[in-house]
Amino acid sequence: MAKIQQISEIAQSLPFSEYDFYDLYRRTFTWTELGRMKRLLPLHEMALGFGLVRKPRYGTRGRKSFFSPEGKVALMFLKMSTGLSAPKLMEQLNGNVHYQIFCGISINPLRPLTNYKLIDDIASELSGKLKIQRQQDILAEAWKPYMKDLDTFYTDATCYESDMRYPTDRKLLWECIEKSYRMMCELSQRLGTRRPRTKFLDVEKANMGYVKQRRHSKSQQRRLTRRLIHLLGKILGEIRRMMRGHEDEVLLRAREQSTIDIITKVYRQQKKHFNSNDPRESIRDRIVSISKPYVRPIVRGKEVKNVEFGAKCNNILVDGISFIEKLSFNAFSEGTRLEHCIKMHKRLFKVDARKIGGDTGYAGTSNRDLCKERGIQTSFVKRGRPSAEKKEKDFVRQELARVRATQMEGSFGTQKEHYAMRRIKARKKKTEILYIFFGIHTANVVHLAGRLAEKKEAKAA
Repeated sequence: MAKIQQISEIAQSLPFSEYDFYDLYRRTFTWTELGRMKRLLPLHEMALGFGLVRKPRYGTRGRKSFFSPEGKVALMFLKMSTGLSAPKLMEQLNGNVHYQIFCGISINPLRPLTNYKLIDDIASELSGKLKIQRQQDILAEAWKPYMKDLDTFYTDATCYESDMRYPTDRKLLWECIEKSYRMMCELSQRLGTRRPRTKFLDVEKANMGYVKQRRHSKSQQRRLTRRLIHLLGKILGEIRRMMRGHEDEVLLRAREQSTIDIITKVYRQQKKHFNSNDPRESIRDRIVSISKPYVRPIVRGKEVKNVEFGAKCNNILVDGISFIEKLSFNAFSEGTRLEHCIKMHKRLFKVDARKIGGDTGYAGTSNRDLCKERGIQTSFVKRGRPSAEKKEKDFVRQELARVRATQMEGSFGTQKEHYAMRRIKARKKKTEILYIFFGIHTANVVHLAGRLAEKKEAKAA
């Protein structure tokens, strides 16, 4: 028996159906949450959307994939549903038959899968082919028959934070120094030249003393920042000098050259920011992480944390189901996205919006005029003096505001607490976007499956 087989290939060859223990797993699978999820997921259409299903022109070459195109998509839903890392998910996949049925595979117990990087490779493959709006059109078309109140939607923005330490100028500069100093030493060794003299050990000692202190005065912060910027500039200058002396040779590999370019940009940003001596200065395209240079600080104004680091996402919520309207690692004002939300809602559900719930960030004059022109009721607070008697529109406005504050914020909390989205653990920008997409829609399909199961139980009772 092969190490792994697809269930569709072996289903007809299983002998002795009256003693087929695998049939028991298939029957019980339909009662589980995973079984209800799989019935609601258009896996084949999504695989087509990813470009995974195609007919080869000259036959297949190379080793056959362990997972079918639909199985690869199902694996991503399974990963976000369980919240497990790749090694843990591989371990569970080997021993859990329901997980295997969900992904459409059968693993030989005597020859389990051991290379957990297979899951990471599938995530990398899908991340390069993900088209969010195309996939959401497929999901909306599949879920529309189970939804109601399609003419009402709610909108809000949140930040899905990246898994990274909280950046400060001193931490970032010292990380740049450590990486560039190590690179400078390796270059000297490759060229067989003497290592350039720097104040690395002295600054390292000063930085360690600074870290051990619990509180720091402004003069201490500026003194250490000045030394770090000066040392980083000297190291980068020595690396450039070595490269100019050997222009005919390729001294740095592609990844090292990319790291040096990022560090150089950090050095220029930090030096300019230090010389301005304005802590509130806004730095355009500010880099806060060397390993994730695409992440930007997103000022949210929350009570717990004023700044978040990750992807800002503007969502719309229709009957408890969330869809991504805009996702960006750069800060943007969600108040300018209401017209785009209306267009997206129309495209997904083929109905005109009649009621919209949004917070005060969307209640600008242009948005109010747009909704008034289209006859849309909103949750925006009425301008002018409050009237003594309440009209029907006031009750609708209050209900929209209440539902937005509960369901919309509740959907964000559910996604972050139960679907591995509190801190996105990904090393690449595209993979992080992929996890956000599958995390949101895994929460959607679980919510929809639970709602249908409750209706079925109520009808049976």
